[in-house]
Amino acid sequence: MKRKARVIAFYLPQYHPIPENDEWWGKGFTEWTNVGKAKPLFKGHYQPRVPADLGYYDLRLPIIREQQAEMAREAGVEGFCYWHYWFGNGRTLLSEIFDEVLASGKPDFPFCLGWANHSWTRRTWSGSAAMHKDMDLLLQEYPGDEDHIDHFNKILPAFKDHRYITVDGKPIFVVYQPLDIPNVKHFMELWNELALKNGLKGVHFIGRATGWESRFKPILDAGYDALTFENYWNAQYKIKGSYVKTMFLHKLRTFFPRFAPLDKYKYKDILKYWFTEYDKRENCYPSILPNWDRSPRGGRRAMIYTGSTPELFRKHVEEAVSIIKEKQPEHRILFLKSWNEWAEGNYMEPDLKFGHGYLDALKDVIIG
Repeated sequence: MKRKARVIAFYLPQYHPIPENDEWWGKGFTEWTNVGKAKPLFKGHYQPRVPADLGYYDLRLPIIREQQAEMAREAGVEGFCYWHYWFGNGRTLLSEIFDEVLASGKPDFPFCLGWANHSWTRRTWSGSAAMHKDMDLLLQEYPGDEDHIDHFNKILPAFKDHRYITVDGKPIFVVYQPLDIPNVKHFMELWNELALKNGLKGVHFIGRATGWESRFKPILDAGYDALTFENYWNAQYKIKGSYVKTMFLHKLRTFFPRFAPLDKYKYKDILKYWFTEYDKRENCYPSILPNWDRSPRGGRRAMIYTGSTPELFRKHVEEAVSIIKEKQPEHRILFLKSWNEWAEGNYMEPDLKFGHGYLDALKDVIIG
């Protein structure tokens, strides 16, 4: 199958109960808990969002993972980037699903890993916590080289799997907070040494870039091979201006969340400013966004995009493809944010309102 772009979809492995979530948020808590109880915050607000074909699934069921992979494949997605949680000192969470995918060999669908190297707080998953003071639940730590080596060895079997997605022959590894790692250049040098010793060509490190464009260059300067982007802030500031965004909305939502005006944007306006000059660079991989509405998790503190449709998303993908078309085929990568972040209103899976609309739009552009 010839594709116009290498679409890699971020994948949240959170749709199954774990003991920690049971303890922090109640027995049986998963992403669906927030999705199912979401309520509209204004007239015309599309909440709650109800899944269609796959229902309120449990990722412990292999048939669900197979169906997801088949849907993605048919829509032109090359593979999933599973979020991977390593908190240091060997502590992991939500690893069961990917471990089973790796051990079973199924689904036979390409994948890679993204290290979600951030602490978990009371607001990480819980929408009801948005009105209360935040608190740490599990801290992200970086104990040193021994832990980096243990981390590498933990995921080495994945790197060696025939399904693992590579760039220039190297397994890709996305880092959520790329500059949070102390002496990050040393960390990447260490992992590259370990990769070579284990028969790999190295690791293709991709840093996630957010915020102002001025924050992008330091990530490349730190030694990352490439960037991928979440350009929410750039787009939002250009729409509302820095004073309204920073001095008014942000402070009101921080200190008076029950009464502050909602931070809303039209999806079509966000798309006007989503891409930057960085996206045209050979070592920069644009992201594409079906929608954004984090209110199931964040309540009135959430940023909300309105008016997303499959047709607008189609035009968004077309623009992304035009930006990368002159790059080497290996580097024509688009990160799809996301496959299944339902509590962020940020998913491709069918729902009752749009059905397969977003999947069909992606397929029309990527495959034709």
